[in-house]
Amino acid sequence: MKFKSKLQPKSTGASASSPDLFGKVEEAFSLLRQAISKLSPNWVACIPLTAILVVIWSCAATAAEDEPLTPEKVQGLLNTIWVLIASILVIFMNAGFCMLETGFCRQKNAVNVLSKNLIVFALATIVYWAFGFAFMFGGDGPFMGFSGFFLSGEPATYGLSPFPEGLPIAVFFLFQVAFAGTAATIVSGAVAERIQYNAFLIFSVLIVGISYSITGHWVWRSGGWLNSMGFTDFAGSTVVHTVGGWAALMGAAILGPRLGKYQDGQATAIPGHNMSIATLGCLILWIGWFGFNPGSQLAVDELVPYIAVTTNLAAAAGGITSTVTSWLKDGKPDLSMTINGILAGLVAITAGCHNVSYLSAVIIGAVGGILVVFAVAIFDTVLKIDDPVGATSVHLVNGIWGTLAVGIFDMDKAGIGQFGIQLLGILSVGGFTVLLSTVFWVVLKQTIGIRVSPEEEKKGLDIGEHGMEAYSGFLKDTSIL
Repeated sequence: MKFKSKLQPKSTGASASSPDLFGKVEEAFSLLRQAISKLSPNWVACIPLTAILVVIWSCAATAAEDEPLTPEKVQGLLNTIWVLIASILVIFMNAGFCMLETGFCRQKNAVNVLSKNLIVFALATIVYWAFGFAFMFGGDGPFMGFSGFFLSGEPATYGLSPFPEGLPIAVFFLFQVAFAGTAATIVSGAVAERIQYNAFLIFSVLIVGISYSITGHWVWRSGGWLNSMGFTDFAGSTVVHTVGGWAALMGAAILGPRLGKYQDGQATAIPGHNMSIATLGCLILWIGWFGFNPGSQLAVDELVPYIAVTTNLAAAAGGITSTVTSWLKDGKPDLSMTINGILAGLVAITAGCHNVSYLSAVIIGAVGGILVVFAVAIFDTVLKIDDPVGATSVHLVNGIWGTLAVGIFDMDKAGIGQFGIQLLGILSVGGFTVLLSTVFWVVLKQTIGIRVSPEEEKKGLDIGEHGMEAYSGFLKDTSIL
């Protein structure tokens, strides 16, 4: 009873004051609602963002109390965040490839092209996680890595220093897998409109998991035999673009041309169905390249914006010279050549973007823009390699040119000796890729087959391979096969 009597006044007092308390809270919320209602939508949208920033700042302050942030740790965090952002930019390039290749191909094959470009990065991610990353970075042997499968290794396994001096394994892997997916995506455009979907998926697994990863080890892993010789390919003119280009070339050659491409020995133009989305794809790729090249610095320093400028200059120069060249050659400025010229400039500058002058970057891109126009004509009419999007001309030809350009324009290494090393690297990576790609394509052709039937090709791969249409209900142009 005594205990109860002590509690009774407190209970009564709290109960008596509750209406006043709730009234004040309700009044406060009412005033808050009125204040928010007077704000513009833009300011209202900032409220949740502000709340998130406050929470993050509070967590950071709490963490700082437990473990003070040293300059080294701050630099490590900045490096990690930048490489993460660059990884996202490179992954977003898959959207650019989707748009570009779909626009350059015919309406009846749009779903097929989109599907291939989308699934290839998913496949590349799993394959590279399982064993490709280990083959490429798991050990410092001269030929390939043999440890750290399924991301199970320590930082030293992959040639990394412990954080914060080095990048976390997770973000380094994410950046590298974005590049691996790009190599496989290059193949998609060259074999478009006539390849079986299942054959392309299997080839993508093989090229990413084996061929790309092994040759990448030669160049980008300390201890790799080309790396030890001084071969320079900063962001992948050879490692990514020529590997994809060689594989695409062999695929297009073994597949054969599309029906109706060559009539009476002469090449017939088969125009794409949507230049608007092809142009959008080009712009997305251009933007994504600011993750591709500057991100390859793998750190935040003064070289990052410099690389961004050399990259942009080369792209611009390539777009201009390809436009002018096609204008002079064919009498009209060709939008498809402008697009491919921009991409050619980007591919060409990728090997040496970190250590060439601005003028050299313009020259490298300008030469790339000229090369791509004539390369398309040679592949199309002389070699009779049917490449619907010009992938071999953009990635293979200009990957080779950009890698050789290091021996001509690099501010520290340029010279006959370096040029010879660059040429050796191109021939070695190219020979290995051609050999493996040919084996892969031939084995697939002799087992499951790699080309759709003539009936399916005429009807369109969207129906034959996927049972759907990209533009259901829209009138098709049936005058083109």
